Amino acid sequence: MTDVDETRVLPSAETNPVGRLRGPGFDAAFIGGTAALGLVSAGIVIARPSLWQPILLADLWLLGYHHVISTYSRLLMDAESRRINRALITWLPIVVVLLVGIAGYGIGAWTLATIYFYWQWWHYTRQSWGVSRVYENKAGLEQSTENPRLAQAVFYLVPAWGILWRSAQGHDEFLGLPVKMLPVPVAAANAVGVIACVGLIWLVSQRLRAWRQGRLPLAHTLYLGVHYTMFVVSYRLIDSLDFGWLGLNIWHNAQYVLFVWYFNNRRFASGSNGEARALSWLSQSRRFVAYIAVSIALSSVVYLAIQQTIALVVAPLIVFQAINFHHYVVDSLIWKVRKPALQQTLGLPGATAKVDTSG
Repeated sequence: MTDVDETRVLPSAETNPVGRLRGPGFDAAFIGGTAALGLVSAGIVIARPSLWQPILLADLWLLGYHHVISTYSRLLMDAESRRINRALITWLPIVVVLLVGIAGYGIGAWTLATIYFYWQWWHYTRQSWGVSRVYENKAGLEQSTENPRLAQAVFYLVPAWGILWRSAQGHDEFLGLPVKMLPVPVAAANAVGVIACVGLIWLVSQRLRAWRQGRLPLAHTLYLGVHYTMFVVSYRLIDSLDFGWLGLNIWHNAQYVLFVWYFNNRRFASGSNGEARALSWLSQSRRFVAYIAVSIALSSVVYLAIQQTIALVVAPLIVFQAINFHHYVVDSLIWKVRKPALQQTLGLPGATAKVDTSG
């Protein structure tokens, strides 16, 4: 996250034994609701493949585009944010569009689909890692229940198992586009899977021990369970590459939308702010529905305008993948919990992890 001056309205570090972000309702929706939405959607298209396109369109227009636009609310909504992030909203988009154009026109559409496939996996994993660190710190650093390096290794091993398995399957099409998978032997993917499963068994044993000792960070533990479930189901248990991606994508998008609202709600906790009048007004708790409605309407207008103008001159694939890749780069830079202002925004007791909550 950026160094926007947020200290003027924000509370100090807030920890609680359960380790919630906000409260039972919000955290239930954030942890369980987003995962259920992704899994149920994937289950529906598996049972009724004819519903793939309408559910994909709903994901794009209600969550995906909204999720990307949410990133730019961090960059454009007040003068200080625009000043700090000037490079990210001026020359960076130009560089990304040029590189995407060179890859798409010069090499082929398969390069964009392939880059997207692997980058989105990393992007989703990094967002989840960042969220898990926020939950861990909400419970207080003293609540750590296992060796942190081993726990982090397990956290990444499970998604790695998933992407290696997909690569070993050798798919040649992804979302209707040609794609080239890395030549991963099935044995290698299975070996990583065995190690990941051993790591999960160890992690569960550590959490059970913490529970018996009365020091289990409940919200963080539940979040970890969702993280592992989503990556195993989406990459390993669902045969269809597209259907598995859909479940994970919906989870990721919904999670990001809620997290950005949570961030803005805390940032403008004291009420409307003159430098970001519209955003601060919408971000108040009582206007959550209005915030979501306006965000969806705004993202729809922006993407419709892109479709009707830029996409008439440049191939839509180039345009939309450039937006995606620019969004990935920006998110990897602006969501850094190590920055004191953002620690204060989220009420963390001095977290040091880099958070990539991008989409």
